[in-house]
Amino acid sequence: MRIRKDTDILDKEEIDLIASCSDALAHPARVEIFRFVYRTNLNRSSVCNKDIVEEFDYAQATISQHISKLTGSGLLEIQKKGNRNYYFVSLGVLSRYLNAVKKLNE
Repeated sequence: MRIRKDTDILDKEEIDLIASCSDALAHPARVEIFRFVYRTNLNRSSVCNKDIVEEFDYAQATISQHISKLTGSGLLEIQKKGNRNYYFVSLGVLSRYLNAVKKLNE
């Protein structure tokens, strides 16, 4: 007989985070864009719209839609400098997301 724990391993906030981040990463183009921003940030370089457009064979409007989904989930943060937006991976959100996903297997 299996004994059920009284407390759930995942709380509502973690479940919402998994759903939001997983949805943001559910499209291959968004995974590629996220990975590009992450790797560029690791090299202590910033990424603006122009960099992403030059890196990928997508229209500016398409990239904007994908960036919007990634920023909406919290995985990417925006810093405005002049008339440009610079994107940075939110390591805190990424870490919380990965830790919550690990709990799915517990």
